Amino acid sequence: MDLNLVPLGTSGLSVTRLGIGTSALGNMPSVYGYEVGRERALETLRKVFDSAVKLVDTSNGYGGGDSERLLGEVLRERGGVPEGVLVSTKVDPDLAGDFSGARVRRSVEESCERLGMSYLPMLFFHDPERTTFEGAMARDGAVPALVKLKEEGAVGHLGVAGGPVGLMERYVRTGAFEVLLTHNRFTLLDRSASSLLDECARLGVSVLNAAPFGGGMLARGPAHDANYGYRQAPRELVERAREVERVCEGYGVPLAVAALQFSMRDPRVASTIVGVTRPERVDQAIEMASFEVPPALWEEVAQLAAPEALWLQ
Repeated sequence: MDLNLVPLGTSGLSVTRLGIGTSALGNMPSVYGYEVGRERALETLRKVFDSAVKLVDTSNGYGGGDSERLLGEVLRERGGVPEGVLVSTKVDPDLAGDFSGARVRRSVEESCERLGMSYLPMLFFHDPERTTFEGAMARDGAVPALVKLKEEGAVGHLGVAGGPVGLMERYVRTGAFEVLLTHNRFTLLDRSASSLLDECARLGVSVLNAAPFGGGMLARGPAHDANYGYRQAPRELVERAREVERVCEGYGVPLAVAALQFSMRDPRVASTIVGVTRPERVDQAIEMASFEVPPALWEEVAQLAAPEALWLQ
């Protein structure tokens, strides 16, 4: 795999096949099970901007806004967003759960202030399962507000980022979004989003695939991390992960490499987003992306996806 720039669908934007996610840098131990200190987070972000990776993703709600604040601090050190780098963020509801059109505007204002950016080239409607489809599409809902922000020139391009496959399909079919960001649902174990990726290809919607490690199990291995999708994995899923790991070991390929490249090699995926929490993890991710994987490995692991009953859906 290489890190050459590729088009992000019809948006006119370009991204590297590998992107960096910053949710854990917002210090969310309730989600990830560990703390990330401020200085370590800043050093990690500096390393990201010194690397060949040209996609950095964050969100208004990560760490109560701390992910954006830290990212903004590093961007200010650099005099703004480095040339060729795409920084994307997302709108989130407030603490009271308001995800109205008015809240979307406030979310954008907060993000711009934290990031030090007056214009957001790529903005996602984040986890829309936190409201109803009908409410989001209503005249005073989140989606019309996003479209209006784009028309006003505050936002360049719109995407939708979330989990539930059926709901994501409803949103990409609205025509309001140029990019889909899916997470944890297109991995070595879980193929929930495969039909969604097909639909995006049919509609001309570009795809970013996040969390190819399933939140950790496919990075560290099931013996060290038995969680998938930020929750305890069923015994059957853990055993399937062990089977995949054994196949990888037989080819001399780290499980994490196979997990990352499974996503990166799919032509329906423009970029694969991985989270990093230490500076050295940036170089490791780039090395994993370029690791030589024997083609025969893919034939074997293709047969080892978990049964559909275990998918996140």
